[in-house]
Amino acid sequence: MTQIVPLNNEVHRSITVDGRTSAAYGDNQRFVQVIVKEFPLLVIHYPILLSKDTQTGQFHCGAMLGFDEGENLFFEEWTRGELYRPLNLQRGPFYANGPELAIDLDNPRVGAEGGEPLFTEQGQPSRYLQSIIWSFQNLKPGLDMTRIFITRLLELKLIEPVEIEVELDDGTPRKCIDLYTIDKEVLEKLPDAVVVDLFRRGYMRLIHFMIASLKHIPVLASRKTSRLLKATEGIPGMRAPAMG
Repeated sequence: MTQIVPLNNEVHRSITVDGRTSAAYGDNQRFVQVIVKEFPLLVIHYPILLSKDTQTGQFHCGAMLGFDEGENLFFEEWTRGELYRPLNLQRGPFYANGPELAIDLDNPRVGAEGGEPLFTEQGQPSRYLQSIIWSFQNLKPGLDMTRIFITRLLELKLIEPVEIEVELDDGTPRKCIDLYTIDKEVLEKLPDAVVVDLFRRGYMRLIHFMIASLKHIPVLASRKTSRLLKATEGIPGMRAPAMG
């Protein structure tokens, strides 16, 4: 259920919102939609890929956070505030309402224990709400920029499917399908004029961010292995494999 209403500094003066990372609030996702403005921050830690909406067929960019459904291998670092958390999760229960904000009053973050106030006693946005306002200043135009970027990739046939398959240290495989990346062969054969155009638009930088981010997939597998080993600590008969 949702109850999305325009945010009002009088009606919602006493409301609090828990913006912290929590599995109960939906932060345990293996793939989260992102915008191109986030790429410089995402490329440091996360694989940046494309996924296709099964209903509309539209592509969107996303950060890969895990291999299994409901798995976020960066959850602990997010909880401690050590790594960048994508805007789509930072925004919590808030939505765009034209140039203003709206809030889903039925979202579990609203009114949760330990939540942050949205307004000061004088009715001004709190520091937490100011951070949300900043997020939407980037998120809304960023969605348009991302859509245009993806459209150009499609026009140039630069998107290709990629099947991600890794083998964990215990020998068990993990496979991720229905994901897409940049077709490097097509990229290398683009005419010079097209390459210059991509460079001037800033798209070539984004393309190289996506390609470079794939190096994080083996790192993601190592994170998965570490989590599995941690889960078996203390279980009789289970021990870490011998080294050497």
